[in-house]
Amino acid sequence: MKNLKKSAFLVAILAFISFSLNAQNGSAFGVKGGLNYSANGDYFESIGENAKNPDRNIGYHVGLFGKIGDKLYFRPELVYTATKSDYDSDHFNVKKIDAPLLVGLKVLGPISVFGGPSLQYILDTDFEGIDIDNVEDDFSVGLNFGIGLSLDKIGIDLRYERGFNNNEARFIDNNIGGGAVSRIDTRPDQLILSLSIAL
Repeated sequence: MKNLKKSAFLVAILAFISFSLNAQNGSAFGVKGGLNYSANGDYFESIGENAKNPDRNIGYHVGLFGKIGDKLYFRPELVYTATKSDYDSDHFNVKKIDAPLLVGLKVLGPISVFGGPSLQYILDTDFEGIDIDNVEDDFSVGLNFGIGLSLDKIGIDLRYERGFNNNEARFIDNNIGGGAVSRIDTRPDQLILSLSIAL
C-alpha cells in the first residue's frame, strides 16, 4: 500500500512538470514562498493543557507552481514545508513535500478562489531532538482552499489546509514510565500565506 501511495505522489510530481512545460495562453510557471501558521494534532501521552490544542507556530514554505488556464484554471504546486508545534515546553518539527492540485476560478477582477487536494510526503520529524522515523504513513492527503490576488506576474494568496486522516508518529519517550511508546498525530492544520512570482 505504501508503494502504491508513493507511486501516486510521483505521478503527481510528473503531472506538475508536464503541465508546466506545456503551458498555454493564460498559463504560467514560477516560484513561491511564504509563512505557515500551523499546529499538528494530539500528543496522546501528554496530560498537559495543550495536548489536544498545541500552540501554533510560524513555519515556512518554498517551491514551484504551474498554472494552466485563465478564468478557470488548474494550479499544481510542488512545495517544501517546515512546521513546528509546541506541546507544553516540547517542540514537534515536521519537514515535508506538499503537492497541492488546485482548481481555481477568477471571481472579481484579479481576485480568485481555489481549492483541491494536497498530497503530502513527510521527509523528517523530530520531537525535542529525537528523530522520529516511525510515522504510520509517510504519504497522506489533505484539503487546501483559499483566496488569491493576482497582479500581473505577482500573486498573493491566503489558504487553509487540513489533513484528512489520522497519521501517528510513534517514538520512545524516556520521560514517561521509563521509556514508554508515545504517539503524536502528524496531521497538519494551518493557515498559509504565500507570495508567488511568475517567471
